[in-house]
Amino acid sequence: MKLHLPMIALAGVALLSACNKNDEPEVVGGPADPMADQLANAAPVELPPSVKATKQYRCKDNSLYFVDFMTDDKTANFRTKKGGEPTQLKAAEAGQAFTAEGGYEVSGQGDEVKITVPGKSAQSCHV
Repeated sequence: MKLHLPMIALAGVALLSACNKNDEPEVVGGPADPMADQLANAAPVELPPSVKATKQYRCKDNSLYFVDFMTDDKTANFRTKKGGEPTQLKAAEAGQAFTAEGGYEVSGQGDEVKITVPGKSAQSCHV
């Protein structure tokens, strides 16, 4: 048993002496990027706005509408039922009414808004 211990220590020293003592890693490059010029000259990417607030409104005729207001203050997603397909509404400038083709309109972003949907006149709605 006493003979094995020095041999194990000698084997460990031999293994460690084989290590590369160069502190700087060697960087090996691959092939040149074929799209490097296109990417360097590409226009900056603008991410879509995220949801700022999600509100559920009850209107005078007892209907429910669901609106997701976005962080750009110019876009909103409108749903006529929870989990339904959204209709994207846009405003020309922040603070103006959100509209979409077909007669959709949401005026305001707070707890009290006016909502117009196709086939119905504008009505007051609240959270």
